[in-house]
Amino acid sequence: MKNTIAEIKDLTLNELKEKLVSEKEALRKMKFAHQVSAIENPMKIKQTRRLISRINTLLTEKEKQK
Repeated sequence: MKNTIAEIKDLTLNELKEKLVSEKEALRKMKFAHQVSAIENPMKIKQTRRLISRINTLLTEKEKQK
């Protein structure tokens, strides 16, 4: 995975929100591409979905700290 948990934890609140938006868009594009024709690595969809969940969790933790 190109984004380690440690790298994501170091991001600020605004950076996390931007990352979340970009990852959601990437997931949407992957799902669409997979429906049209099978993508090369379908596990990438699962990895992206999990990354989005991790980002959401970190966002919640950082917002509670404030």
